[in-house]
Formats: sequence, structure tokens, C-alpha cells
Amino acid sequence: MRVLHTDAVTGAEHSRPAVAGSGPRSAVVVNPVKVDDLDELRQTVDAALTTAGWPAPRWFETTPEDPGRGQTEQAVRDGAEVVFACGGDGTVMACVSGLVGTDAALAVLPQGTGNLLAANLGLSVDVAAALQVAVERGRRQLDVGAVEDHYFAVMAGMGFDAQMLADTSETTKARIGWPAYVMGAARHLRDRPMRVTVRIDDRPPMRRRARSVLIANVGRLQGGVRLLAEAEPDDGCLDVAVLTPRNLRHWVALGWAVLRRRDRIPRLEVHRGRRIEVTSNREQPRELDGDLITPGRTLLAEVRPGALWLCVPQPEEAPDLTVDAEGASERGEELIEEARRE
Repeated sequence: MRVLHTDAVTGAEHSRPAVAGSGPRSAVVVNPVKVDDLDELRQTVDAALTTAGWPAPRWFETTPEDPGRGQTEQAVRDGAEVVFACGGDGTVMACVSGLVGTDAALAVLPQGTGNLLAANLGLSVDVAAALQVAVERGRRQLDVGAVEDHYFAVMAGMGFDAQMLADTSETTKARIGWPAYVMGAARHLRDRPMRVTVRIDDRPPMRRRARSVLIANVGRLQGGVRLLAEAEPDDGCLDVAVLTPRNLRHWVALGWAVLRRRDRIPRLEVHRGRRIEVTSNREQPRELDGDLITPGRTLLAEVRPGALWLCVPQPEEAPDLTVDAEGASERGEELIEEARRE
């Protein structure tokens, strides 16, 4: 695990800057549709970062035409060293695309339903904890996957998973959260499989009748379900999951094995590589990091090793970086309270 930590002190010391305004420059890319009270959020973030000794961040709102990539690229050109992605999975993915290959770090302020990157890397969905994580300056260098002119940090998919996303309404997600995806999935359990050819690096092509092909940088799905136990976001490879259930009984067996964290999962093949090309016999829905992209017959993904810096919790020693999540939340609440008093 490649981790760079700076200013390695503990507890509330992180919120006591040596020189006011000496912290890194930052920006917030926010999807206003995902935030209940944008003015309150802005006041909280600005005050907390000022108390921590950071200059006031610049704020950029996403639009239907540009969900965050252009705003992120502009923030980096303006000198931002940390970019807060404030929205759902689509906003985070757009910010990732704008940060790939730069020295600026991504800090996640989740406001959506899926929060796939946060779920996979132990990042809290709590605003106070997310701010504290950024202030403490823990950093982890991650791989990303490239699909056409887009990038993903979690996974790309073709077939069933994208169909599930397409049939999950925003209203239901807002009302009940991630279980809404189960309802979307139920509509497609009996759909016919697709005939796919999967090419991994220079190996011979594999031909399968599959319901879904996932190309993953990390292993968790919506709701925190762990599908790929050995997927790591900094190993220089992408994991490929080929799901081949043909009836409801197969789906039940597969789902039960995943939930029970069995070593062997029926109707699931797992492979690994740096360049993966999936070709279907007919056009299929496709998704990146929980966000739908244009349907197509081909999904070509290539890994970009170490292309993204991410703000992560302290300490550096922990699977999924979850050990200090509660502590970061407590310290973040203290930071916000101190900012309010000032």
C-alpha cells in the first residue's frame, strides 16, 4: 500500500495550524442537486478549513452539461492542491477524471446514495470526518481505470449491473438508500444472457454466456457487498468478474455465497490484467463507478497505475483504512465546533 503521510501528529493537534492560512489551497466541486442546504454546507466547510489554517476554498457548482470534470480541471489550473468532491458517485467520478495524472489530491464529501469509493476505502460519509481526513493530510496513491475518455476509481460494468442502475429511480434511492438497487436488480434476474468475448492483455480470448462483466479496481458493490476479495486499488492491475447465472436458482446461490464471503462463488469467474476488452453480441448498457455511460457493444478498460492521489484517514496501517474512521469523525466535530465558536 503506497501511502504518503505528512504532518503526522495526533488528535486535535491537526486543527492547530502553525501559521494562519499556511495550509494547502483547495476547491470544492459540488453538485447542488445532492445538497439539502448548500449555504449551510459552504459555511461549515469554509469555517472548518479556516480554523485548520487553510485558505478559504474556491467553490464550483456542477451542471447537467458538466458534472464536475471541467470544474476540477479549472480548480487545478487555479492552483488547488486538494479538490473536495461533494455529491454522488457521478460527481466523484467526474472529479477523478479531472485529477488523473496531477499532484492534486481528491477529498470525498459524499452526498449521494451509492458512495462507492467511500464504501470501498473506508471513507466516512460524515462531513465532519471527511473534513478532518483532508486536514490531517493522509494521502494514498491509487490506480484508476480508463474507458474511452473517462476514468473510474471503483469499477466499470456491462450488462446486468448497468441495467440495475438504469432501473433504479432517483426518488427511491433518496427515500430508502442503497436497498433501492435491489429493487432495480429484481427486474432483470430472468433476462437472457449476452454472448461476450473477453480479451485480457495478450492472452487468448475467452467466450462466455454472461449476465454481467465487471472490470474492478476495488471489490465492493452497492451496499458494501464484497464481490472481489482480492481486488486492491494500488496493485497496478484491474480485476475482472464474469457473472454467468442462467436462472433464479443460480442467482440465489451466487448471492448467498457472496454474502457469506465464501472463497468459492458459483457462477463467478475472476481474472486479472492491465488491459481488458469485452465485446458483446448486441448493444448493452454500460456504467462507470455507478454512473451510466452511453450503451455499446464493447467495453475497453486499461489501468493507469498510481494516477490519483486520495485523502485517506490516519493511521496508514489498516485494511480498507477504517480503523480511524470513528476517531476522525470525533476530531472533525471538534474542529467544526471550534470554528463555530470563532
